[in-house]
Amino acid sequence: MKISFKNAVALSLIPQIIIVKWLGNHTEFVEKYYSTGFYPFISRMFRILFGWIPFSVGDLVYFALIILALAYFYRNRKFIWKHKLIFVRNVLMILSVAYFTFHFMWGMNYYREPLADKLVLTETRDYQELLDFTHQLIQKTNETQLKITNDSSLAVNIPYSQDVIFDKTILGYEDIKTIHPFLAYNTPSAKTSLFSTGLTYMGYAGYLNPFTNEAQVNSLLPNFRFPVVVGHEIGHQLGYSAENETNFIGYLVTANNKDAYFQYAAYAYALGYCLNDIRSANKEDFNQLLSTLNPGVKNNFQEMSNFWNSYENPMEPVFKSIFNTFLKANNQTEGIRSYNAVVALLVAYHKQHPL
Repeated sequence: MKISFKNAVALSLIPQIIIVKWLGNHTEFVEKYYSTGFYPFISRMFRILFGWIPFSVGDLVYFALIILALAYFYRNRKFIWKHKLIFVRNVLMILSVAYFTFHFMWGMNYYREPLADKLVLTETRDYQELLDFTHQLIQKTNETQLKITNDSSLAVNIPYSQDVIFDKTILGYEDIKTIHPFLAYNTPSAKTSLFSTGLTYMGYAGYLNPFTNEAQVNSLLPNFRFPVVVGHEIGHQLGYSAENETNFIGYLVTANNKDAYFQYAAYAYALGYCLNDIRSANKEDFNQLLSTLNPGVKNNFQEMSNFWNSYENPMEPVFKSIFNTFLKANNQTEGIRSYNAVVALLVAYHKQHPL
């Protein structure tokens, strides 16, 4: 029996999933032939294509697709109701094309070799090591805050525009590649999102558009957090999909920047994750460590808390749940909690490279 083209495309979703999951068990193959083979070429091509455009092309593509989908549902609502199987087939066909395009353009990076292997790091969950590292981070954070403000009670106000922060981050990548050549970043394509307000209500600081390879950053973020998020999203562009790894890359490139404001942003960013882990393990240790922070550092943390709290809404947990499911489906078994897994990378890295 002859199968129509649309049916064939829809049915191809099943073997695609099987192939992707099979390749996911062969990380060396993915690393060699996709992540460091094919992907850098296609990523560079799309950054050349869209990087020079000052606004987000990917955001406009998403917007256009949403409008087209809504228009399709409205115009064809009677047909859809009468021909439900055809509608399901059409939806599966679209999902099949999207699934293939996503993994072809970027998504196979979820199955590459772990960054810890590339850096020859041994990750541990030793609580004492975490405590020792957090003490060091507090010292560096306090010292840098005082160096910038000359007053331990003042919050740090990063005085740069977002465009300047983008430029300084790119310079930071130029510096970090001398230490870690695999972080070389050419042909930039990093921008603020046109839908930053929506991202904020959803609880997101940024994202990489896998179809246009544009690094998108939430333009409403306080400057205190902006440098690390730019570094994080560029890390995704470089082919690192795991959120703990791009959190680490964002920290690393920002902490190694020559600019003291960037260093402060990085130390405070890492410190927040470490304190969060300690709070979950031992409230007494957490309170003791918190008491050693300069008041100005606490003010910066409060600034971030106030920012996110001001956008709290009933739909945010829904969006977070969807993203959590997406991450779990793409080889990040801890879902959203994988962001916090950056702590193990930080502790392991700074055992070899002391602060």
